[in-house]
Amino acid sequence: MGITSAIVLFAVIWFMTFLVVIPFRLETQGDRGDVVEGTHASSPEVHNLKRKAWITTGISLVLWAIIAGIIISGMISVRDIDGWMFNRMGPPSGQ
Repeated sequence: MGITSAIVLFAVIWFMTFLVVIPFRLETQGDRGDVVEGTHASSPEVHNLKRKAWITTGISLVLWAIIAGIIISGMISVRDIDGWMFNRMGPPSGQ
């Protein structure tokens, strides 16, 4: 795995994790009972995005290390995934 693919893998994991973490402990205007006129009651009032970004970074580092380790070790390859799901690649060359 090259440096560019490692960065892209981390970015994808980070954003997917962030989208999962955002709704946790979200306080809406409706929850607080102070709905600003012209907004929805479900609009966020307290979102703690900075804290959630740090939590996301920690979780993403762990997930990235596991996934990158699997990719670098060769435990699972693209050919393995193709064999499990699509079976389009055929046998490896040299066999």
